Amino acid sequence: MTDTIRAAVMAAPRAPIEIRAFPAPRPAPGGAVLQTLLSEVCGTDVHLHHGRLAGVPYPITPGHVSCGRVLETGGSLHDVEGRPITTGQLVTFYDVFGNCGACWHCLVARTATRCPHRRVYGITTSASDGVLGGWAERIEIRPGVRLLALPDGVDPLAFMGGGCGLGTGLHAVERARVALGDTVVVQGSGPVGLNAAVFAAMAGAASVLMIGAPSPRLAIAREIGVDETLNLADTPATADRVAWVRARTAGRGADAVIEATGNPQAVPEGLEMLRDAGRYVIVGHYTDAGDATINPHRHVNR
Repeated sequence: MTDTIRAAVMAAPRAPIEIRAFPAPRPAPGGAVLQTLLSEVCGTDVHLHHGRLAGVPYPITPGHVSCGRVLETGGSLHDVEGRPITTGQLVTFYDVFGNCGACWHCLVARTATRCPHRRVYGITTSASDGVLGGWAERIEIRPGVRLLALPDGVDPLAFMGGGCGLGTGLHAVERARVALGDTVVVQGSGPVGLNAAVFAAMAGAASVLMIGAPSPRLAIAREIGVDETLNLADTPATADRVAWVRARTAGRGADAVIEATGNPQAVPEGLEMLRDAGRYVIVGHYTDAGDATINPHRHVNR
């Protein structure tokens, strides 16, 4: 096998992406090496390039959602169903690893996302630690990282089309507890919003409404099953957008509203679209985009 590989490196915020050579990774016991097929350019990667995330150990090799073929393994490996992972197999992997399972956050609060030992491929892994991001010819899979084989017949490009937006959209619908017959409003027509709309319909929502822009994305939303869309450019006033939702819910408001915009002002607007005792889920705010003002009585105490 080759002694070196190439990887794209983000050396610092706003710095040009560099192509660097690295020693070819070898699998540790319980680990693996993938031959990269595809890796996503996510909105988070844009935030990383703009320097909007704290604690990033630049230089980094980005790419936290990827798929590839197993080139080598460091012993016997199995997926979450107990099935063996073998060389040549097409797989993806869970980008979060290193949770200790022993700290206060893991054991008491049961919020492993706050574990101080938690690491994420392509985000909190430095290029000096190894090839731990998908923007590389090969990816080192550390021991304990969860591998998942892509089912036969699944096109890698189609899988990668879901990307981060698929998992985030699914999580949003789970947290919104979408039920049979619900009316769901999705704020935002990007990848997260589009995926949330699909999963809301799959969860049994009777009506899925989307507010966003531009027009081509809203057209896609209707093609994948969104019942009605509202273009922000055509309806610039918040009161008119709220009225649009209430007119479609007998004046009550939606059962669930999912924010997937990244705009802080969407939050008070979305709360106005919600019925009494409804559910509001925020998934669009991975970085600090500023403040928004809410009315605790009107927006929460109902």
